[in-house]
Amino acid sequence: MVVQSIVDKAGIKSSDVVMEIGPGTGNLTAKLLEKAKKVIAFEIDPRMVAELRKRFMGTPYMSKLEIVVGDCIKSDFPDFDVCVANMPYQISSPFVFKLLLHRKFRCAVLMFQKEFAERLYAKPGDKLYCRLSTNTQLMARVSHVLKVGKNNFKPPPKVDSSVVRIEPMNPMPNINFVEWDGLTRILFTRKNKILTAIFKSKSVIELLTKNYQIYCSLNEIMVPEDLDIKAKINEILQECNFSDTRARTMSNDQFLKLLERFNANNIHFHLEMGKFPFCGHLSWVRFMH
Repeated sequence: MVVQSIVDKAGIKSSDVVMEIGPGTGNLTAKLLEKAKKVIAFEIDPRMVAELRKRFMGTPYMSKLEIVVGDCIKSDFPDFDVCVANMPYQISSPFVFKLLLHRKFRCAVLMFQKEFAERLYAKPGDKLYCRLSTNTQLMARVSHVLKVGKNNFKPPPKVDSSVVRIEPMNPMPNINFVEWDGLTRILFTRKNKILTAIFKSKSVIELLTKNYQIYCSLNEIMVPEDLDIKAKINEILQECNFSDTRARTMSNDQFLKLLERFNANNIHFHLEMGKFPFCGHLSWVRFMH
């Protein structure tokens, strides 16, 4: 029932190429092959690779199945329309962001440990709302599809699972992602503090003062002799009505508004000032956790 629900939620068309991660013995693979034009399955365990080949050898499906032996995190992704996977916990974060950076797909239907899945689609104010939530939702629409109890597996794992559907945003937000990462990293380090308190931190003030001076120097802007970054920050927070706001309650639109006002006042969060695309200077590793 779980396998069929995952296939149904993926909305696979007869013209689709499906990328499957961790096919195991091929129960989900078999259902995917019934629907898709082709299935490209990444499997790292040679024993499971042998089982897959044995299962589909001599069947009409074998010509539609391509097995890639290796680690999907370390491998280049092929062209595909839909991704389906039962994700091991240890690669959940890097896989999600590698997938989102790939971008050239319609949707992904992925099974994760329950708490990790809840962090992906958590909303402002939720207990599990975190940088993983904001970064994922900046790049994609994420929805909860299905709860999967641990007793659906043999042997049963220690925790329950959940299935989510991820659809990449097109087009991507036109922002400086290095700056976004710098801002949200500061805010979510102390997500329960009000923003005024977060920006009083000595390390934060030193970083933003240094970045302000570098930015002004690079752009031939005069730095005031009586520069007071803390005062400028407080003015911006008051202007945006965020002085007493906590990061755990803020939406992505609010983060974007705050970032725009900081940058407009020459306050930056990273020394790399250009508008770098994800695939260049900004690695997906930065967005984990």
